Amino acid sequence: MRPESSPPINGKRLIQRVAGKELTLFFASPVAYLFLATFAAVSLFVFFWGEAFFARNIADVRPLFEWMPLLLIFLTSALTMRLWSDERAKGTLEHILTQPAPLWQFVVGKFVACLALLGIALAITLPLPVTVAIIGDLDWGPVWAGYLATFLLGAAYLSIGLFVSARASNQIVSLIVASALCGLFYLVGTPLLTDFFGNTVGEWLRNLSTGARFDAITRGVLDLPDLYYYLSLCAVFLALNTLVLERERWANGGDRKHRQAWHTVTALLVVNALGANLWLGQLKSLRTDVTEGNLYSISPATEQYLNQLQEPLLIRGYFSGKTHPLLAPLVPQMRDLLREYEVAGNGRVRVEIIDPTQEPELEEEANRKYGIAPVPFQVADRYQASIVSSYFDVLVQYGDEYEVLGFRDLIEVNAERETDVDVQLRNPEYDLTRAVKKVLQSYQSEGNLFDTVQGKLAFTAYVSADEQLPEQLAEFKQSIRESVEKIQGDAGDRLSVEFIDPQADGGAVAKQIAEDYGFQPMAASLIGRPFYFYLTLARDDQIVQIPLDDLSADTFERNLEAGIKRFASGFTKTVALVTPADDFSHGMGGGARFSQLKTLLGAELNVEREDLSDGRVSGDADILMLLAPRNLSEKALYAVDQFLMQGGTVIAATSPYSANLSNRSLSLNRVNSGLEKWLDHMGLKVDNKLVLDPQNSAFPVPVTRNVGGFQLQELRMLDYPYFIDVRGDGLNADNPITGNLPQATVSWASPIQVDEEKSAARSITPLLRSSDSAWLSSNTNVMPRYVDGQISAFTPEDEPASHLLGVVSAGRFDSYFADNPSPLAQAENTTEGESENDSASDASKLENLPSQISRSPESARIILFASNDFLRDQVVRMSGAAAGGDYLNTLQLAANSVDWSLEDAGLLSIRARSHFNRTLPPMEQDSRLFWESLNYIAALLALGIVALIQQLRNRARQQRYQQLLAG
Repeated sequence: MRPESSPPINGKRLIQRVAGKELTLFFASPVAYLFLATFAAVSLFVFFWGEAFFARNIADVRPLFEWMPLLLIFLTSALTMRLWSDERAKGTLEHILTQPAPLWQFVVGKFVACLALLGIALAITLPLPVTVAIIGDLDWGPVWAGYLATFLLGAAYLSIGLFVSARASNQIVSLIVASALCGLFYLVGTPLLTDFFGNTVGEWLRNLSTGARFDAITRGVLDLPDLYYYLSLCAVFLALNTLVLERERWANGGDRKHRQAWHTVTALLVVNALGANLWLGQLKSLRTDVTEGNLYSISPATEQYLNQLQEPLLIRGYFSGKTHPLLAPLVPQMRDLLREYEVAGNGRVRVEIIDPTQEPELEEEANRKYGIAPVPFQVADRYQASIVSSYFDVLVQYGDEYEVLGFRDLIEVNAERETDVDVQLRNPEYDLTRAVKKVLQSYQSEGNLFDTVQGKLAFTAYVSADEQLPEQLAEFKQSIRESVEKIQGDAGDRLSVEFIDPQADGGAVAKQIAEDYGFQPMAASLIGRPFYFYLTLARDDQIVQIPLDDLSADTFERNLEAGIKRFASGFTKTVALVTPADDFSHGMGGGARFSQLKTLLGAELNVEREDLSDGRVSGDADILMLLAPRNLSEKALYAVDQFLMQGGTVIAATSPYSANLSNRSLSLNRVNSGLEKWLDHMGLKVDNKLVLDPQNSAFPVPVTRNVGGFQLQELRMLDYPYFIDVRGDGLNADNPITGNLPQATVSWASPIQVDEEKSAARSITPLLRSSDSAWLSSNTNVMPRYVDGQISAFTPEDEPASHLLGVVSAGRFDSYFADNPSPLAQAENTTEGESENDSASDASKLENLPSQISRSPESARIILFASNDFLRDQVVRMSGAAAGGDYLNTLQLAANSVDWSLEDAGLLSIRARSHFNRTLPPMEQDSRLFWESLNYIAALLALGIVALIQQLRNRARQQRYQQLLAG
């Protein structure tokens, strides 16, 4: 029976005394040191070896936490197994039960001691994230979230272990039962059990699991329901622990009302904890995304598109209750994200989650109207194999426009080994927002064309008076006026129309447009009267020229509509792609060498192969991409020049060298792009040298070595200085093209020189630079060689320096052909001796007037990358093989360049969020061993420091005790 007359004990001091006593007992025996050493050793082993940190090539510490739910089960059970059972075995429990203090204070004191030991164990692992931060670019948000999740998970397991220890009289029994109970809380949410149920039941089980919530926190999202779940587990089992001890105190008698009160309070605590978990589970807005860039939150760009909605947007998820085990955990992630869209839509977005197999009418609609069909998946276990047809689709519908995203659009599969397959959502926000944008703009574009144009457009016709024009052009001028007035009626005040005669008022306008745009007078023949016939469409400082393909009203209206779409946001843009003529037969293994880039761009854009042999770029083209161009003719160069003069963007990947890797041999050949003089005129020059950098990426290179007189070739993963690893300061963090790119490998690149005098009127933005230790070489022998059984090194040939590898030049450009005759004019001019009447009567001479532009508007851009090969399929595949997975950084660099040029900053910012995998810089094996050894040494030093502190505390305690005895 509890004594009634004893004075009360201060609760806070009692908890501190109990915690201090338990810590002293921990360190007085091998228990604490064994716990800390085991925790550190297993954590380091799993991080460096079990999860192969360096092979993953990702600058994060997720491997440190992936095994924590299992590791802590056994370690915490071993730590708590003696705390109460040992008290009972030694007979000291009776002393505790008779103390005039609440028993919960003793329970909390032991719990605090265990938490302190767990905190010390976690602190010992801190050198791991510090090491990763030194080596690469570490996002610290998920690191601190991971430590918080581990601490809370360990606290929950410790509370369970204390409860079991209070019920058991034997330490071994306590260890086994605590491990089993903690393991049950972990296993309840694993596919081992959830696969037997549908999505709904499976999600309920995952919500009860310690492991599923742990994974959610370690990725960098602090969700209040997840945090409360662990705290509620601690509260429930600590209360049960106290109840067990109270019942032993009641065995000697006690107040019956007091017993009933304890039972009631404990039951209410358990019920409230469970009810609060269920209630909080419905709240999805009580969360904080601590990742850098808020990777798991709805971005402002998505909110911007949702704010444009004028009608309800339907997002319907079709997810089968029974699906593939690897897809099942992704369903709740998709559902949570869709709910985020619903919240961000402020009533404009309706989200529905259905299981088509349970709703036949909706399944029939999905099959018939939207073409959504179940996908058969093979499911196998040790006993049988079966086929499961399931849905994993999302429908985005706005008005009568809709877009369907299948599981192939939403997930990515990484298979490091045949039995190690990782299935994750690729970048669901990007995919969903792209679909929202597409249906929104498609719906808008079906109405008034100008509904998709922001701002006001100005149509200006710089056309001479009728008497100055040939007869056909005078008639064409009138039809243009009628067509523009009709379009202006639909546009209202969003389109202004003006016809200006440049030759009037002394030719002041002619001088101005010649200076601003390079518009020069035309002539129908060598002896005909000069005149002007230029049609432009402008908004602010962006201007496009309406081409004169032929003298018909229908063609003009089509070209004008294409020009308006250049300023609109509701239409799929077109990329005109120029690749070598021998694209399917030469080098690098043959085949479509840029197919991966075409596929990536083709997901959002129209990618059309462009033929420049006629001296023109298609009027539908919004971007001109030149990938490894070869021997461009004068007409082709003229087409590139005039596209830039029209205010377009030219993206070029070119250098004087191109690699040829075939038949297990590697060679580098000199090539002529035909762009050299044109680029030099624009103030950019690609030197006839190669950049080598000690900061480089591994590459599988065929190496020849001599073995017993025989020449053998084999593929070796070598640190290859011609594969420049651009990262950190080498990537321009202030430009959207490279700002969120973790790394880029640029192969066989040449340095770019910027002529400051020629580029004085333009803005020059560096994108890619090599490290300061790079050097130049003119040697085209790039094949590694074996010398005395060792791979020969590439020795520097000049002083190390940083070299420019990618650049943007934007502003006004002067045409390369401004002082030279146009190739088209030479071909189309009448022959010498032909009369003026004969030439004027030939209508075909007027249908293709050489309307050469001599100066571009401010919107013109050149984006130059000094490599022919870094975007080719085979190089991308080999870079992926070296990185141990798909390598998309260089393709993303090109795609970012296109998006930035099209001013689609919204989707560009969302797509950049997909780069959550920050790659590590290349490292030698010796460096890897150094960092691994350093962490093990740091763990040993930390253990030694803890032991030293404890010894000093024990000595100080003994001295105080001796002083008390002496006093």
